[in-house]
Amino acid sequence: MSAPVTSRAGRRAGDLTAVVVPHPRGDRLGDEADHPAAASREPTEATQHLLRLMRTGATDRAIARELDVSLRTLHRRIARLQSMLGVQSRFQLGVLAAELEWLAMTPPSRAAGE
Repeated sequence: MSAPVTSRAGRRAGDLTAVVVPHPRGDRLGDEADHPAAASREPTEATQHLLRLMRTGATDRAIARELDVSLRTLHRRIARLQSMLGVQSRFQLGVLAAELEWLAMTPPSRAAGE
């Protein structure tokens, strides 16, 4: 019989179990009752651009460079967006943005000749 697989912390792989805790708001993070401010308005073009960049998996540095802002300003913008939507993590931000269909929106088309 082979030796059990251990992690870097020295625990056997089977010793750790996943803990799944239901979210207090139910199955959906984006219930409109929980996020009336978000549900009542469309995201700004800047917010959509930020979310699209985050969706690509780009690093914060790359996103800040693309937006031509400092890393600190980027972190503040993300934190403000999380606060506005009432979420704690970037993952929740992405889930809620998808539920609100903010990620499905396409950037405005430019007029011909611009």
